[in-house]
Amino acid sequence: MDPGNNTGISKFLLLGFSEDPELQPLVFGLFLSMYLITVCGNLLLILAVSSDSHLHTPMYFFLANLSFLDICFTSTTIPKMLWNIQTQSQVITFADCITQMYFFILFSGLDVLLLTVMAYDRFVAICHPLHYMVIMSPRLCGLLVLVSWTISVLHSSLESLMVSWLSFCTEVEIPHFFCELNQMIQLACSDNFLNNIVMYFAVMLLGGAPLAGVLYSYAKIVSSILGISSDQGKYKAFSTCASHLSVVSLFYFTSLGVYLSSAAPQSFHASAVASVMYAVVTPMLNPFIYSLRNKDIKRALMRFSRMAVLKGPIV
Repeated sequence: MDPGNNTGISKFLLLGFSEDPELQPLVFGLFLSMYLITVCGNLLLILAVSSDSHLHTPMYFFLANLSFLDICFTSTTIPKMLWNIQTQSQVITFADCITQMYFFILFSGLDVLLLTVMAYDRFVAICHPLHYMVIMSPRLCGLLVLVSWTISVLHSSLESLMVSWLSFCTEVEIPHFFCELNQMIQLACSDNFLNNIVMYFAVMLLGGAPLAGVLYSYAKIVSSILGISSDQGKYKAFSTCASHLSVVSLFYFTSLGVYLSSAAPQSFHASAVASVMYAVVTPMLNPFIYSLRNKDIKRALMRFSRMAVLKGPIV
């Protein structure tokens, strides 16, 4: 690799989904709506968990962290895309592109690791219920989140630094709505062999290992549920992890589908559309999946809404 971006390229062009001016208002309205739903839904979930003392447990601690990450995750890409549509500009500076890529890798990696931690939490709750509060102590919960942040920060810093060393020969057009790592590497005109090696190794390590952990946890969970004699007990045990399993399936199937299909010849715009599923749609659906299937969250949201209504007239 060349030691630094010596090409003089100071800006890139984000082509987005369509260059048709007639479709721009539709794209703007659609993504603005999804972004507002994502922010409001996840923020309500965080407020509900923090305001209800009954939800101050490891499960809801991780859920509140996931909601916070989902807000940050979508905020790395959607506001810039909306700004470009509003200003009718496709420009993003080299520094902004690297920064956006850094935070996108950071929060997507944190999502993967936190979903794995939540799978472990469900494993302990169902397979070792009598020792749950001892094993999942506040210290361990905080340590698991801290380790997830540390791994993600190191990975994101490495990937972003290596991309910043690449050279780009001409004005680069990125056929995506954000600076996606794989496309940035492929569009470079300098040797990108080491970048590809690191990227695919990271995908296997930080994607495959957590997925294996999730699958192992749920294999043990299913085995424990099948050992429960009563149907009501089986349903109660399964209902505690159904929401998490839904979110994990949605996130992994969409994200792995995008990256596995990137190796095959296809339209870059098709990849951009597919990326919307895990980068925008999944964070938007998370609060609905957890709240609609969880009676505790429903009660906390109703209690929080009543508190807001009562405080309104006083203010």
